[in-house]
Amino acid sequence: MENGRRVLNHEMETTTPAAASTITIKGILSLLMQSIDENQVEKKVISLGMGDPTAYSSFHTTHVAQQAVSDALQSDKFNGYSPTVGLPQTRRAIAEYLSRDLPYKLSSDDVFITSGCTQAIDVALAMLARPGANILLPRPGFPIYELCAAFRHLEVRHFDLLPEKGWEVDLDAIEALADQNTVAVVIINPGNPCGNVYSYQHLKMIAETAYKLGILVIADEVYGHLAFGRTPFVSMGVFGSIVPVLTLGSLSKRWIVPGWRLGWFVTNDPSGTFRKPKVVERIKKYFDILGGPATFIQAAVPAILGQTNELFFKKTINTLKHSSDICCDRIKEIPCISCPHKPEGSMAVMVKLNLSLLDDISDDIDFCFKLAKEESVIILPGTAVGLKDWLRITFAADPSSLEEAFRRIKSFYKRHAKHPQ
Repeated sequence: MENGRRVLNHEMETTTPAAASTITIKGILSLLMQSIDENQVEKKVISLGMGDPTAYSSFHTTHVAQQAVSDALQSDKFNGYSPTVGLPQTRRAIAEYLSRDLPYKLSSDDVFITSGCTQAIDVALAMLARPGANILLPRPGFPIYELCAAFRHLEVRHFDLLPEKGWEVDLDAIEALADQNTVAVVIINPGNPCGNVYSYQHLKMIAETAYKLGILVIADEVYGHLAFGRTPFVSMGVFGSIVPVLTLGSLSKRWIVPGWRLGWFVTNDPSGTFRKPKVVERIKKYFDILGGPATFIQAAVPAILGQTNELFFKKTINTLKHSSDICCDRIKEIPCISCPHKPEGSMAVMVKLNLSLLDDISDDIDFCFKLAKEESVIILPGTAVGLKDWLRITFAADPSSLEEAFRRIKSFYKRHAKHPQ
C-alpha cells in the first residue's frame, strides 16, 4: 500500500499544470486494488471508483441491443473491414438519433464512428492541435483530456466548475484564460465527475462566450440523457448556429455497454465551417489510421437506436435516481464528507473531505488508500480529477452494495476521527 501511495503522490507532485499526469483513473484504481488487505477475506471488495455499471446486477442492457448484435454477427455480412469513417447505415442512424434533440438535421457526413468516446476525445484534440495552441479544460474534469493533450503538445488551461452554483462553468475564468492561441473549450454534460446537468440558459451562455472568443466547443455527451433531476438534458449542438460544436458520445452509458466500444465524433455546424473540403479531408485521413469498432457492432446500431423501448431508458434513470438518493442520504451520516450539490445526472458525485475531523489522514489520496486497505472499499481521490481533498464516488451500483460501502466508510471515519482534547 505504501509503495502504491508513494507512486501516486510522486506523480501528482511532479506533474506541472501544463502537462498531463501519467496516472489515469484506471491506473489509480489499479493501485488502490493492490493495496487491499488480502487477509480481509470476510470483506468483499466494493468498487465505487469506475463508471462501469455492468459490474452490478441492477444495470444491464436491453434485449434489443443484444439481439441486434447477435443478428448482425450471425448474418455473416459483417466480418470484413468497414469504411474507416464507419458503416454508412451506422452514420445515418446516429445522425437521425442525435437530430431528435436539435432544431436542425444532421447528415451522415457529419458523423464519424469511433472506438468509444475515448477515441473521439483523441480525434478532437488531434484535429485541433497545432504549434503553440492551448485548450480550456474543466476542473474537476476527466483526466483523459489532459493525457491526450500532452501527447498532442496542446497546452492545457483549466477553468473552475463552481460547486456553490451546481458546478456551473466559471465563464469569467474562460474569458480570462483564452487568447489568440486558444482552439476550444471542453464542456462535459451531464457532468463527470460532478453529476451536474446544465440548463438551456447556461449552455447558451457558454456558446455565446465561445463565439465571442472565436473558439470551438467540444461537447462531451457520453452521459447524454442520463438526467434524473429537475434540469432536463439539452444537447450543446442546439447552439451549433451560434458556435461550431464537436459532439462526442457513445452507446456506453445510456445502453450500459461500455465494453462494446461504439462511439461517435460529430460536427454540429449548420453554418458549414467543418464542411470545407480541406477540413473534411483532414478528418477522413486521420480516420484512415484509426481502428474503429468491430464491423458487426456497427451494423447493430440502427436497430439499437431505432428499436430500444423508452421503458428501458426510464428504468435506468429510476435506478440511477434511487442509487444517488442512497448515496446522498448516507453521506449526510458521515461527518468528514459532504456533498455541496446533489447529483442530477450521470453516474458520479463529488464529495468534499474535511480533514480537520480526521486524526491521521493527510489528504484525499491517503484517505482512499487507507480505506481500501482497511475496509476493501474503492473510491477515487479527487486529486485524480483535479480537486485535492475531494472524493469522486460512483453511485451506479446495487443498493445493497452502496449501503454496505457507506457502512464501512462510516466505520472507517469513526476509527480515524479526531477525539476531543
